[in-house]
Amino acid sequence: MFDIGFWEFMMVGLIALIVVGPERLPGLARTVGLWVGKARYFVSSVKAEIDREIQADALKRMLEEHAKVPEIHELLEETHQHLTDVQDALRLPLEPSSHATPQALPAVQNSTPPSDALDTVPEALHTAEAPDKTGHP
Repeated sequence: MFDIGFWEFMMVGLIALIVVGPERLPGLARTVGLWVGKARYFVSSVKAEIDREIQADALKRMLEEHAKVPEIHELLEETHQHLTDVQDALRLPLEPSSHATPQALPAVQNSTPPSDALDTVPEALHTAEAPDKTGHP
């Protein structure tokens, strides 16, 4: 901060010793030390306050920049809507159709249920040996 070296401090101490005297010099040094400590504390608190204000200002600018980008929000909404449309389109074939024709209903009702499907498996497949648990036939 200041360019004061050892010899400058010695000169100030010698002059203070001559002017104030040896009896009052320790009290004066203590008082000067307290004032220097208070000044340092004040300077550090001002620096900290300035840093907090700078950070708050930077945060405000970032929030304003993000608020100025509505295209991102619009893009997210469009994507969400598109995904919802695709999901609805995929669910449509899975739901029972109310547009089924009367000719198609008997064909579906007369189809073989899955439990009876094993009865129609050829006899040659029933007798085939299954591989053992080691994977060898």
